[in-house]
Amino acid sequence: MDMFISNVKCLTERLLQKQLANTDEVIEKLFCEDFPRVTPLDPQLEESAIQLWNWAVTKRVGTAINEHQKAKVRHVACRLLYACEPENPAEGAVRKQILMASKTGRTWLDCKKPQLADNFLSLAVKSLETLYSRLTSRGHGGADINTSKGDVEKDLLRVLSYQAESALAQENHQEAVACMQRCKDMLLRLPKETGYLSLMCYNFGVDSYNMKKYEESSFWLSQSYDIGKMNIKYSPGAEVQAKVLRLLATVYMKWDCQQFQEKALNAVNLANKESVHPSGLYLKIRILLSCGAQDDHIRAGVTELLELEVPLEVCLSTVKLLMAEDRETLAFDYLKRVCQHFESSPELGSALVLHIELLLQRGKELLGKQKIEDIITGHYTGKQLSPQTLTCLHLLLWDKASKNFETKNFSEALQWYNYSLSFYKAGQMEPNLAKLQRNRASCLLQLQQLDKAKEAIKEAERCDPNSIFTQFSVYKIAVLENNVEKAAEAVKAIGALAQGPVSSEDRLLVAENAASNLLSLAAQIALENEQQDTAMKALESLCEHSKDEAQVLTALRCLVRLVLTTIEKASGEIRHANLDVLLSYLKMALQKVSQLSPGPSMAVEQRTEDANWFRKIAWNSALQCESSPDRMRDFFVFSYQLSQFCPPDRAVLMGQKTCLLMAAAASLELCRKSPHSEQTEQLTQALEHIQICWEVWKTLKASGDNSKDPTNVLLLLYEFEARAKLNDPKVETVLESVLELDNVEIKVLETMAALAMEPPAHFPLLCKKALRIALSLHRKQPQADLARCSQCVHSLIQLSLPSGVSDVEARVLEEVWGYYEEALSIITAAPEDFPEMEILWLLTRAWNTGILLYSLAQYPEAERWCGLGMSFLRHLGSLQESYQTQMSGLYSEVLDRLDKAKKNLIMEE
Repeated sequence: MDMFISNVKCLTERLLQKQLANTDEVIEKLFCEDFPRVTPLDPQLEESAIQLWNWAVTKRVGTAINEHQKAKVRHVACRLLYACEPENPAEGAVRKQILMASKTGRTWLDCKKPQLADNFLSLAVKSLETLYSRLTSRGHGGADINTSKGDVEKDLLRVLSYQAESALAQENHQEAVACMQRCKDMLLRLPKETGYLSLMCYNFGVDSYNMKKYEESSFWLSQSYDIGKMNIKYSPGAEVQAKVLRLLATVYMKWDCQQFQEKALNAVNLANKESVHPSGLYLKIRILLSCGAQDDHIRAGVTELLELEVPLEVCLSTVKLLMAEDRETLAFDYLKRVCQHFESSPELGSALVLHIELLLQRGKELLGKQKIEDIITGHYTGKQLSPQTLTCLHLLLWDKASKNFETKNFSEALQWYNYSLSFYKAGQMEPNLAKLQRNRASCLLQLQQLDKAKEAIKEAERCDPNSIFTQFSVYKIAVLENNVEKAAEAVKAIGALAQGPVSSEDRLLVAENAASNLLSLAAQIALENEQQDTAMKALESLCEHSKDEAQVLTALRCLVRLVLTTIEKASGEIRHANLDVLLSYLKMALQKVSQLSPGPSMAVEQRTEDANWFRKIAWNSALQCESSPDRMRDFFVFSYQLSQFCPPDRAVLMGQKTCLLMAAAASLELCRKSPHSEQTEQLTQALEHIQICWEVWKTLKASGDNSKDPTNVLLLLYEFEARAKLNDPKVETVLESVLELDNVEIKVLETMAALAMEPPAHFPLLCKKALRIALSLHRKQPQADLARCSQCVHSLIQLSLPSGVSDVEARVLEEVWGYYEEALSIITAAPEDFPEMEILWLLTRAWNTGILLYSLAQYPEAERWCGLGMSFLRHLGSLQESYQTQMSGLYSEVLDRLDKAKKNLIMEE
């Protein structure tokens, strides 16, 4: 117990601090304290109880604590006070207990916690009864005693009513009835509480009605009315009593109108007797209709309404009620009487519009049109409708027109729109008038009345030129007139207006992408009228302004199909221009596909399907660009990029590999045709494609057998060419990679040799290395290709022979001599198959080398090389005779000069 006392005092002190941050935490700890069962507690705790109570009172103002926190503090304070109660508490202490217990119970009720309220309300009743007993025991002589007893009875009545409320909240109807009966019994001594108790029962009735507990509701409402009658002076008043009875009548009607018909009518009649009110008379008619009463009884009821001079609105509501209950004849008769009754009222228009609405609902269109024409006549003869009523009529007319338009009854729709137009003055400026003219134009276009439709749209432009729907109407007419320029201007205007918000319009789906929907419809209209260029402009504008990626991708598909049909028919520059347009569409498609956020499975599947569709288009388009390597490269790159949004199965990976190979090949081809200043960029792009392709190739190799796939070799060839032309020293590594391949093809080495010397590349050493290995492989073949062998030798000699005096070196000459010996051995092995012109070329180059050496006074070498040249004479065919005579003479002359030169050299020494 000491611990409990200490905790309560400590928490109370903390709560009383002015700058307490964790108020809620302290209150919760207090509330959760486990009270000891031994009582009474330390009297000092009474001070804590009072402090807590007063603190809660001071915090009621503002938002310092909420209602639940206040209830918890009062809960603790009240329990502490009762726990400190001595055996015979003083009267003041009992009064304090009554105050705290009743208010704590009330607070828990306000917090919708009736179970917590019950204990405190019981404590309050017990304390009140104790106090009343003490006051009674003093006798009846003093006025003060009587006053005090009256106050106690009044407090007891309040607490008992709280207990009734708590019982109802816990669905304990009988207990609530018992509590309320005790309260009623006390009313004879407390007449002033009549109004309070009557309203309390009324509230119970309302709550039960809202919960559709009609039996309980009828009981409480009857109690409310009966209590109100107990003392007229202190009753809530006739108007409130009538209100109670009207709700009671409604309860009977909702509960079972047939069974409780008499009770419902008695209640409503009594209400109207207490205090007549339009709602009471209206309710009576509802009850009569619900009970299936005869027309005469209902006619009498509606007559009462007119006699009471109720507002027109109530009369019109009654008409609608009669129509809803299939009392059509009564409704129209009554409406006629209402119109006569309110003939001079400025509100008569609303009755006339309702009459028209009801006629149209019942299919009496001729009568409805006659009434409309009468209103139009009155509009221009001083009997104008109020703005609000006129708006209602416009809506009615437009709705009728819209329904006729939807059923393709265009002439009828136009007539209803024309009725609406009749209420506008010439030259009037209003957005709704623009909308009306647009709707009229739509009807006129369907009726093939183009000139009248143009007039209507001119009026719409005058009233609301900045409406996207007006521009759409302008567009439709331009398309029908085949006015391409005007249609393009309208599409441009729609696109510009699409940047702002779009208001609603009849027959058009209006959402966040309303403008895009209009542009899509514009394209459809153009295609229906065989205006492909206009349709493409509309779709391009849609792609530019729509924020819906899926919608843009659909539009791009249409654009791609349209431009492909144009490409099929075009040639030359026009074809190239259309291919560039196609490229721009694919670029946008790639962007939109990448922006599609993956969500549900369907969204992912849709993105894959879109990517795959555009990927195939890019692939097929690339194959049609053999004469345009730059476009071929771009199409293949787009195809690869789009394939990255497809599942990476083997087929897709094979496609990616081919795309990248072809893109690299196209970049290299483009480099060969480009000026030197642009070649570096093309070669760098080619290398990028090659590097990515290597990664794809590695994945493919890991997933299956690729032994017959030449991708490895092609990538090495492309990389060799790109690095050679970029003067990249890594080019030698590429050649080594080729040489490491199993069964390297001779053709590959010959190609690499040619690429090593193809400008701007210049790698003669790599070229000779490749040629030497190629020649060696040729010689190892069972059936050597002598033409290709001779070409290898030719290239080796040409690369190695000195081109001038400064290039003559013994090492170089020895290298070339070896190539000549190789050539002689090939010729000797098959003299008839070696090309004669190639033999002649070898002879000439050897001879010229000897002459060059002779000029350099290298006589032994000169004789040797000239002799080498002469050795090829015997292998010439038809040319041997003519060259032998010429060469023999020259050779003799050279030998003579060599002898003389040698003698002179000896003499000089």
